[in-house]
Amino acid sequence: MRNDRQLTASELQAFAAELDDLGRRTRADLGEVDARYIRRLRNVIRLFTLGGRALLLLGWFPPTWLLGTLLLGLGKILENMELGHNVMHGQYDWMNEPEFSGRTYEWDIAGPSDFWRHTHNHIHHTYTNVLGMDDDIGYGVVRLFPEQRWKPFYRWQPLWVTIQALLFQYSVAVQHLRLDKVYKGKMSRAELRPLLKVFSAKIGRQWFKDYLFFPLLALLLGANAMAVLAGNAVANLLRNLWTFLIIFCGHFTERAAVFPKEIVVNESRGHWYLRQLQGSSNLKGSKLFHILSGNLSHQIEHHLYPDLPARRYAAMAVEVREIARRYGQTYNCGSLSAQFGTVMRRIWVYRRPNVAAAGAAS
Repeated sequence: MRNDRQLTASELQAFAAELDDLGRRTRADLGEVDARYIRRLRNVIRLFTLGGRALLLLGWFPPTWLLGTLLLGLGKILENMELGHNVMHGQYDWMNEPEFSGRTYEWDIAGPSDFWRHTHNHIHHTYTNVLGMDDDIGYGVVRLFPEQRWKPFYRWQPLWVTIQALLFQYSVAVQHLRLDKVYKGKMSRAELRPLLKVFSAKIGRQWFKDYLFFPLLALLLGANAMAVLAGNAVANLLRNLWTFLIIFCGHFTERAAVFPKEIVVNESRGHWYLRQLQGSSNLKGSKLFHILSGNLSHQIEHHLYPDLPARRYAAMAVEVREIARRYGQTYNCGSLSAQFGTVMRRIWVYRRPNVAAAGAAS
């Protein structure tokens, strides 16, 4: 349960001023160290990906197949989390290098980047945890807060969320299609058709690369195509499960709050900051853990400063935590296992229709 102090108008203004100042100071300090980091990360991803694919060409021999799959999976995780996600937020636009442009970057995942830039960068980060406005709350198939209106299919949500985790890149990709609007008659099939064309083209390219081109290349080289195909599939599965774990633990833990639509009416800068703080959850871990999570283990700082390089969040978190303490606000941070445990509890408890708002963990 949260126990946040209600802030007066003057306190809200001061709260916002302090967080604004932290953002300005960090932005003014950006430079070559940050640019060198993202270039080095790109090179590491290439090395992991090429190394993994090369090892998979050696066939089913356990040490090389396992290592190749792991390296390829790590390359996909890093590209998805620390490179693609962060670059598409515009975190490195100040470098003025086309490769790291947030407006044009296309990542190695099923969902088209333009879809993500709208559903995530615009919708989610503008209306974070606002019911009826932020589609990331349960992604339309999971009831995670008692304030969500119960529907009969939520009874089976432990099954739905398991499927969602296994196929997470597709769950994210399909979000922009708004099939719920089509089903309700609020969106025509004619409007859906061009979106489906972009969607199917991107998935086609991904499937061609991982499940046709590289297995066929293995055949041409006299290698085992099935070993390559299986390695690609498992690498994608590892990326799906890891991404699901980090995202759900950053948004749907016991102390994460949700908000009614009315909260965004005439919302001040201070109120916006409060909403980001109260709706987010951080994860403790090593430096390597934070990199593998795309620094979304610092979800609070990411929601407060989505366009600042994520590698800066660890240092910023020290000040954000202190500011939250001085203003009587909960700074939600815990281990991955502890936070995931509360997510699993939400999934299990709120599958039932009789769990009402009185049990809200907000």
